[in-house]
Amino acid sequence: MNCESSPENKIEMEERQMAMIIDGKKISTQIKDELKEKVEKYKKNGVNICLAVIQVGDNPASTVYVGNKKKACAYIGMESQAYELPEETTEEELLDLVKKLNQDEKVNGILVQLPLPNHINEDLVIQTISPKKDVDGFHPQSVGALSIGQPGFVSCTPAGIIELLKRSDISIDGKECVVIGRSNIVGKPMALLLLRENGTVTVCHSHTKDMKEVTKRADILIVAIGRAKFIDESYIKEGAVVIDVGMNRDENGKLCGDVDFEAVKDKVSAITPVPGGVGPMTIAMLMYNCVKAATAE
Repeated sequence: MNCESSPENKIEMEERQMAMIIDGKKISTQIKDELKEKVEKYKKNGVNICLAVIQVGDNPASTVYVGNKKKACAYIGMESQAYELPEETTEEELLDLVKKLNQDEKVNGILVQLPLPNHINEDLVIQTISPKKDVDGFHPQSVGALSIGQPGFVSCTPAGIIELLKRSDISIDGKECVVIGRSNIVGKPMALLLLRENGTVTVCHSHTKDMKEVTKRADILIVAIGRAKFIDESYIKEGAVVIDVGMNRDENGKLCGDVDFEAVKDKVSAITPVPGGVGPMTIAMLMYNCVKAATAE
């Protein structure tokens, strides 16, 4: 036997023995470092980039997310404006603030942290944000642009997943891609982005019949259903790539995803962990969108 096997053969052997754990923290840091360089260059040319973040109420999870967004802005050298409004803020007051920020030339991106209190119409708030400052990618104009292949802002989580796959050298072109979940924030834009990369895409949801038969065809399986450890090895094709968007708590209060990581990891070729997989990418792509908003022609 020739001991000097090719690098390709060695990689194939390693992949068969152990799944690649896709490191979202590492890849998100790469993206933020690239943005940091860009932001420094723009600053030298007198261009400051600013993200305005609005939080209504004191939802603990929202407070953590908002804090992480402020830290990311500071890391890459962007300015951030924080508006922490009381729970009883009226819809009219919130809309007035959004309109004011739309007009503020110093603000490049506007983010309203969801969920909002029940007395505020989330759709109306999202539609009030200027499409030019819609760094979350939720405005109907942004979604419409994505659906017909026009330039625009893309929802941060699906955009982050595409970056995870590309920067892990996982090809989407021609692959059978299955998305579990059809939300406006993840499932639907995810399907459109995979189509844009020439994947063959199926979307599963709560009304899908024989879901396991569908998911077991997937070369790339993306799970976004919000049910702790719901997907086990019986849903997975041997050697598939599994991206877990879930963020749940298990019976011991420990963070976990929608995929049963321990049950699945020996059957897949690559998988994202929870935490440390998709989560960090969402904030990295928010930063990317904000820089894009500031520098768009």
